[in-house]
Amino acid sequence: MPTKKIIFTPDAPAPIGPYNQAVMVNGTLYVSGQIALDVASSGDIQAETRKVMENLGAILKAAELSFENVVKATIFVKDLNNFGAINEVYGSFFTADPPARETVEVARLPKDVNVEISVIAVV
Repeated sequence: MPTKKIIFTPDAPAPIGPYNQAVMVNGTLYVSGQIALDVASSGDIQAETRKVMENLGAILKAAELSFENVVKATIFVKDLNNFGAINEVYGSFFTADPPARETVEVARLPKDVNVEISVIAVV
């Protein structure tokens, strides 16, 4: 049975349900979708995306990893017309060799935010 380690940092939002910020199993880190509650109501999609990425970065750091370790990302957006603005901010966090990714438009996200991003990283 693989050993799983729960990753938690106070530098990212605490889970709002029965899940963890991230779980490490056999050198692979599965990071739950992150949102930016404190920025979502501002209407600034780039500020919201930046905060989401900062939350992800804090969780990666707590696992002693960085964005360089990310191999897969999933982006959920309420309005695909924001794709360019989200992509610009998202891309600034990957200096070389960005991960595989999909972007999906959804009808609604938790707490009515505009963007949610999850990642998978490897040691």
